[in-house]
Amino acid sequence: MTRGELRVFLGAAPGVGKTYTMAEEGHRLRSEGRDVVVAVVEAHGRAATAAAVQGLEHVPRRRLDHRGLVLEELDLPAVLARHPEYALVDELAHTNAPGLEHAKRWQDVQALLDAGINVLSTVNIQHIESLNDVVEGITGTIQRETVPDGVLRSADQIELVDIAPELLRGRLAEGIIYPAARVDAALSNYFRVGNLTALRELALLWLADEVDSALNRYRTQKGIRSKWEARERVVVALTGGPEGQTLLRRGARIAARSAGGELLAVHVTNPDGLRGSHPGELAVQRALVEKLGGTFHQVVGADVPGSLVDFARSANATQLVIGVSRRARLKALFGGPGIGATVIRLSGDIDVHIVNHGAAGGSRGLPRLGGALSARRRLAGFALALAGGPLLTWLLVGVSTPESVTSDVLSYQLLVILVALAGGIWPALFAALLSGVTLDYFFIQPLHTVTVSEPLHLFALVLYSANAMLVSFVVDRAARRSRAARRAASESDLLASVAGNVLRGEDAVEALVGRVREAFNLDAARLRTGDTDLAVSGSPRGSAAHRVEVDEAVLELFGSVPGPADLRLLEVITAQLGAALDYRELSERAEGMGPLAAADRVRTALLAAVGHDLRRPLTAATAAVTSLRAEDVNWSEADRQELLATAEESLATLSELVTSLLDVSRLQAGVLAVSLAPLETADAVLPALEELRLGPGQVQLDLPPGLPPVLGDAVLLQRVLVNVLANAVRFSPPQEKVLLAASEFGGKVEVRVIDCGPGISPERGDEMFVPFQRLGDTDNQTGLGLGLAVAKGFMEGMGGTLEMETTPGGGLTMVLGLPAVPAAAPAESAELR
Repeated sequence: MTRGELRVFLGAAPGVGKTYTMAEEGHRLRSEGRDVVVAVVEAHGRAATAAAVQGLEHVPRRRLDHRGLVLEELDLPAVLARHPEYALVDELAHTNAPGLEHAKRWQDVQALLDAGINVLSTVNIQHIESLNDVVEGITGTIQRETVPDGVLRSADQIELVDIAPELLRGRLAEGIIYPAARVDAALSNYFRVGNLTALRELALLWLADEVDSALNRYRTQKGIRSKWEARERVVVALTGGPEGQTLLRRGARIAARSAGGELLAVHVTNPDGLRGSHPGELAVQRALVEKLGGTFHQVVGADVPGSLVDFARSANATQLVIGVSRRARLKALFGGPGIGATVIRLSGDIDVHIVNHGAAGGSRGLPRLGGALSARRRLAGFALALAGGPLLTWLLVGVSTPESVTSDVLSYQLLVILVALAGGIWPALFAALLSGVTLDYFFIQPLHTVTVSEPLHLFALVLYSANAMLVSFVVDRAARRSRAARRAASESDLLASVAGNVLRGEDAVEALVGRVREAFNLDAARLRTGDTDLAVSGSPRGSAAHRVEVDEAVLELFGSVPGPADLRLLEVITAQLGAALDYRELSERAEGMGPLAAADRVRTALLAAVGHDLRRPLTAATAAVTSLRAEDVNWSEADRQELLATAEESLATLSELVTSLLDVSRLQAGVLAVSLAPLETADAVLPALEELRLGPGQVQLDLPPGLPPVLGDAVLLQRVLVNVLANAVRFSPPQEKVLLAASEFGGKVEVRVIDCGPGISPERGDEMFVPFQRLGDTDNQTGLGLGLAVAKGFMEGMGGTLEMETTPGGGLTMVLGLPAVPAAAPAESAELR
């Protein structure tokens, strides 16, 4: 049976029109004579969405009784039995009610596809598994319903349903997306312009990456090695030299010439961890890449041109930017093709730009020696001695005279020096020995013998051999010192790179482990303690080739075993790893101290605020008792009862306040738990109104039915509402009512107390919650400006928030947020649709 095709309509946020677009596509398919059914569509009370699916055949939903609630879900067996050509299945990330065939709706879709049914579905960007934490960081809303990336990437077609953030907010304000009771909270939270813009960009980037991945998969499956210019990808090769910034800016200009152009910078490192780059220059260039909107990559390869071209092909690059060679002209002339010429030869259909720069051409002298003398150079030295000796002899024999012995010796001396420069001490000694015998045989009397008739000539040969050995020794020692210098530079570069990673915000432990793998050309590196991985770089397979103790952890190296020369650097890195682990432990301890400091600040504010709520009942009780004890006043029975009632009421209020404040103070000290329990919002609002003796003429209530309970403390929440409502009523004009509205959004219940008073500037919003701040209020009969400090302390103690917003048209809105009690069934969750 042929598997069905999956088509997904992707949206950046709820309300962009995914379901509506899916329904339109269903009507189009039906008009073409296709068999289309609606398996499940979630209208969420939106009239336009419900009307869009009218006229299409609906498969009745399955009705389930779960804890007294009737839930309607997709009837998978019924859809399979109907077996249409196309099925419309809304909300791919939906969690099914318990008792169904699958836990997730995307699993139902997989079953339909396996049965050969084509499926049209919808999903929002916040429900993609890999983006879940990113969306939470943008919006502050946790999405519990997610779809694995593999499910979406396996779709045959993904279509983005897009709308500008301003138009989406307009839809929301008109009540098209959510009921009126939820609009205000949604506009102030999830549907902020910044949030919607970021989500829109995230959706576009994810879809662009998916299209790019699909293109690369196709090219891999078809064995296509040539470039496909779907968009310009410019790869800039960095050597770590001073020309890097010039190359990067040229590459950025090339990428900017086409819309969607991409800039990639790559640096090829030698597999032994050594490289001739300047660490400071490379760090500056890496920062410049990020500033230009590109990405920095580092690959390991002994063959620089081959590694560079392989990277460009793997990235589907269309342009490759390299710099003019910095080699000296003599070396470029006699040293064979350079990196630039090799890159051009290997690049094929990738356009190569060779950019001139100030460091091009190098010096005009002899080639500079770099690095240790390799076996290849020693062989070259022997080859030069074997070829140069006979050639020089042939040239000198034709012009030699008895008086030219000195120039003959100096000519052979020059040959030995050249051999020493090329191959080091052993080829130079070989050349000195060979040329000495040649001199004696062809140019020293008696000729064509290996005997010397003149002692002076013998002394000259000894000096000649000694000079050759000394020059060879100097050259070899210089090469060894050059290798040591390069090693030291590599180590410094490694440590500077690690420091740069940490300064850019990367975790020091992760950065060190990653650089260990790169520096020593390992398959993987892992730092673990016991069975817990602290940091992993690469893919560890099998057993570790080398282990190093780092405090209480172990650094495991997979791949080649580091040589003796690498152990010193490894010791330095492990020492830094130990310091990084100590720093991480200290940071965790410091973070643990943060809540204690915050608790101390809140407790101090609460204790300082006692006078605000205690003074009024204490004064009233004192005045009542003092009046009753006065002997010069003859109180009537009615007056006595009123004074006693006042004293009793004031003392009861006083006792309640002292108890509540001390309980919260103990909570902040960590010795008393707040009594958190499911609480209906109305159960706290109504007692607060009664305490303040506020009626419908002063406060307008908007408590929608079906509002989920909150997790809070009834006494503390009532005190918060009393403080906030008292302020709102006091500052509102007499003819205006205070609006108290509640709504549920993103797993929280928010209570908004909205007044139309003078308000305050947003810049001074934080000052409202500082003790003794009255912000211009000079009425000394209303307290010391501690009410909101107390309220904020109470809300934070319950795990909630208290924030201020500016009321449109003037005034102040206080927003009380508390976590909603989780619904009993998954279908009751407050996930965004």
